[in-house]
Amino acid sequence: MTESLEYSALLQLIDERSAAFRSAVAAAPSLDAPVPSCPEWTLFDLVQHLGTGQRWWAAIVAAGPAEAPPAKNAAEVPRELEALLAWYAESNELLLSALREAGPERECWTWWSAGVSPANTWGVARRRVHEVLVHTYDAQLAAGAVQPMPADVAIDGVAEFLDTCNSTPVPWPHEAATIHYHATEGRSWLLTLDGTGAWPAPLTDDAAPASASATGTAEQLLLFVWGRLTLSDLKTDGDQQVFEQLIAWEPEE
Repeated sequence: MTESLEYSALLQLIDERSAAFRSAVAAAPSLDAPVPSCPEWTLFDLVQHLGTGQRWWAAIVAAGPAEAPPAKNAAEVPRELEALLAWYAESNELLLSALREAGPERECWTWWSAGVSPANTWGVARRRVHEVLVHTYDAQLAAGAVQPMPADVAIDGVAEFLDTCNSTPVPWPHEAATIHYHATEGRSWLLTLDGTGAWPAPLTDDAAPASASATGTAEQLLLFVWGRLTLSDLKTDGDQQVFEQLIAWEPEE
C-alpha cells in the first residue's frame, strides 16, 4: 500500500465527504438533473447508487469473514428530496456504525481480495472514502458547482485506485509495460504490467524510464483513473496505447 491513513481519519472522511455529497444534491435544480459524468444517470440514480452501496458494505462488514457478499437490499428509495437526503444520511450512518463496531482489522469479503488492498474493514473504509469523494464530484457537476477536492484526500485516492483497481495477479495480456503517474503536489506512483499481473508501488528516483506517463494535479489524476477525465486533460509522455489497453482491460473475466 502506498498510503496508510489512520482508520479514524478514514471514518471522519466518509462522514465529511458524505455531508458534502448531501449539500451538492440539495443545491441541484432537480433530482431529475442529469449527471454528466455518469451517462444516463439522474441525480436521483446517483443518490440511490451511493446510499445502497453504503448499506451493502455495512452488511458486508457486519458479516465478517465470508466467501460471498450478502444480497443487496432492494427496499424502495424515497423520491422526495428531503426524505431522500434523510435516507442517504441513514445509509451512511449504518456504514459508519458497522465500521466503528468492527474496528480496522476485521476480515470481510471484498472484490479486491487478490490485489494489494487488504480484504478487511480498513480496506473497505478507504474504498468508501473515495467512492463518496468521486460521487460528490459527480453530484457537484450535476448541480453546476464543482468544488476543489482536498488535495491530501485526492492524493490518497490515486494510490487507493492503483492498490484496489489496478492490482491483480492476472497476467497482463500485452507487452510488458510500466506507467508513471506524477501529481504536481509532489507524489508519484509506478504501475508495473507484466506476466505476473499489475502491481503498483511508490515511484523511486532510480526507477527505469516509463513506457508511458501522466502528470496532473492529484485531483486530475484521480478523476482520470475513475474515468471522469481523459488523457487530453493531462500532460502525457510515451506510448499512450498503454493507457488505452489498461482502461479496456478486464482481468477478472
